[in-house]
Amino acid sequence: MPDVTFNSNCQNDQNDASQSFCIDADRVYDSCGDKDCLSEMRVFFTEANQNIINSAVSVRIREANIINTVVNVEPVTYHCGFYSVDMTFYFEIVLDVYTNNGSTPTTVNGLSVFAKRVILYGGNGNVAVFTSTDDSTCVDPEALNLPTAKVQVAQPMALTACLTECCSPCMPSAAIPDCVTEYFGGTIVPSQARSVLATIGVFTIVQLKRTVQMLIPAFDFCVPDKECVTSTDNPCDMFSRVDFPVEQFFPPNLADIDPDNIETGCGCGQ
Repeated sequence: MPDVTFNSNCQNDQNDASQSFCIDADRVYDSCGDKDCLSEMRVFFTEANQNIINSAVSVRIREANIINTVVNVEPVTYHCGFYSVDMTFYFEIVLDVYTNNGSTPTTVNGLSVFAKRVILYGGNGNVAVFTSTDDSTCVDPEALNLPTAKVQVAQPMALTACLTECCSPCMPSAAIPDCVTEYFGGTIVPSQARSVLATIGVFTIVQLKRTVQMLIPAFDFCVPDKECVTSTDNPCDMFSRVDFPVEQFFPPNLADIDPDNIETGCGCGQ
């Protein structure tokens, strides 16, 4: 392989902009962050899992996961440039279900739904954008002025869950998307005589943004300064670069261990 020398133009003096370029970029007009404790949300199950819940004596929450979020943006009446962002969150609640005291738990998952609305500033716009990659689908004129909402959801924190008696069968107040039904591998059925209430913590960031043209300074093309290393398909060559795991064969002596870092789980290092 011939010698190749790379000059990294990415490391040029950032004060020496040779010229400027106009680019299309998503500008964030407004954003907000929230920390929500979603208390006692009802959990809905497939028929098979609901039958397990019906015979449960106790439950323990194991984890919570975000499956999907449906986002809708609408202008706020009499408040020019402001928009309501309606979000519907679909959570998977994973539970350990005990059908007898002291028995081995059965792990089941169910669905919880939470709806939330925030008001953000999204600016004004009155243009329709078409590109060469667009198909023949017509644009809805009423949707031309709407900014784009972006919702970021961190991994939910599972807090607690409990069994409760259900007075009457009910379903989630929001429609269940097909992808959520497919995720659970079956149709979600109405809650029955026995149901589960779960409490989770959620962190979210909501943004309203529009695609705008922006003028930015350009320094030069970014040429990589590192040569690519060709990988080998020979497993023995790869294994030869692995260090010998000495610590696996020769555990450290007690005198070599920092007492502050001992994790015995029984309080011996305290």
